[in-house]
Amino acid sequence: MVKANAYGHGLARAFPGLRATDGFGLLDLEEAVKLRELGWAGPILLLEGFFRPTDIDVIDRYSLATVVHCDEQMRMLEMARLSKPVNVHLKMNSGMNRLGYSPEKYRAAWERARACPGIGQITLMTHFSDADAPRGIAEQMAAFERGAQGIAGTRSLANSAATLWHPISHFDWVRPGIILYGASPSGVATAIDGTGLQPAMTLASEIIGTQTVAEGQTVGYGSTFTARKTMRIGVVACGYADGYPRVAPEGTPVIVDGVRTRIVGRVSMDMITVDLTPVPQAGIGTRVELWGAKLPIDDVAAACGTIGYELMCAVAPRVPVRAE
Repeated sequence: MVKANAYGHGLARAFPGLRATDGFGLLDLEEAVKLRELGWAGPILLLEGFFRPTDIDVIDRYSLATVVHCDEQMRMLEMARLSKPVNVHLKMNSGMNRLGYSPEKYRAAWERARACPGIGQITLMTHFSDADAPRGIAEQMAAFERGAQGIAGTRSLANSAATLWHPISHFDWVRPGIILYGASPSGVATAIDGTGLQPAMTLASEIIGTQTVAEGQTVGYGSTFTARKTMRIGVVACGYADGYPRVAPEGTPVIVDGVRTRIVGRVSMDMITVDLTPVPQAGIGTRVELWGAKLPIDDVAAACGTIGYELMCAVAPRVPVRAE
């Protein structure tokens, strides 16, 4: 899965490391075309399908596959003039309740797709809502099997969590996403211990200033942090304009000169203030890791009440990128 510009990593940058795959999945037509221009000749799947008849012209021209999840999309394919049949993933709503045909309507949708001259291979597809949670996949698996009973064809069910933890769902295609970039689908960093997964993104900066703050003095906008003793703080060149979450509270972890410490005060547009008590040697120019190789993005996300997916995708275009 390389949607959302390869989860914020950059499609062109991620492509060389992922080109041994059997296929790519994404949402955006422009990104699909970019993959073709990068030299990818294999399957590309549009995970939400298409939205207007003119999209089908691009699908046809660039030999894309598409999800079909509703009658409106089916109708557009039935009316389209194509140079060759389009391969589709026919999506079932097995309990996620976002996109797809209900199990009760799935066979009729499949029969309609099979009768459409513009449709080639049909893959049976659904998406799990709780593969990373105690509820698991049993209910959705049962719904899928009920709706797809007696229908032949390849199957695609497993997202990242199911790929890791539910091998019964693997079938013909798996759709790993967040795990390709070294983060946990559950949002808990330790959940992927022992898997060998490594973070593909490190967000790092450096200290551009220091202050000694006396007991009782405050730090940052809104004076949300008050020093409980005399302490030294570092000012880091990164803020919410770079994609670092403004909601990050006091205590959100950071790594300064290899030592884990914490944010103090409110995140500003261009700056973050951090506690230098555990790293007295730190000064201007000292490296700061906001997440990455030494600090799991899931730990930062958990402190902020979100998930690593959001942090990856939110990194701003102004942040310089260095490939290693």
